[in-house]
Amino acid sequence: MRQSFYQFLMTQRNPEDYEPVAEFANNAFYDQSFPKQETRFEPLSKYLEENASYLPSMTVFDQAWQMYLEQD
Repeated sequence: MRQSFYQFLMTQRNPEDYEPVAEFANNAFYDQSFPKQETRFEPLSKYLEENASYLPSMTVFDQAWQMYLEQD
């Protein structure tokens, strides 16, 4: 079974890294409402568009999503 997007994103956390995906992961870690079990693009995208003021651009999510899809 595929891990959730959140589980993948947490592998990208690095408080000392200012790369956009790492910053996204660092901020998502503190987002208590993040849909942690979600594996589908649309619900995640909708959630982030409506609730993630910490995400400067949806392009960062798109980049992280592509990384998620490319993982083994």
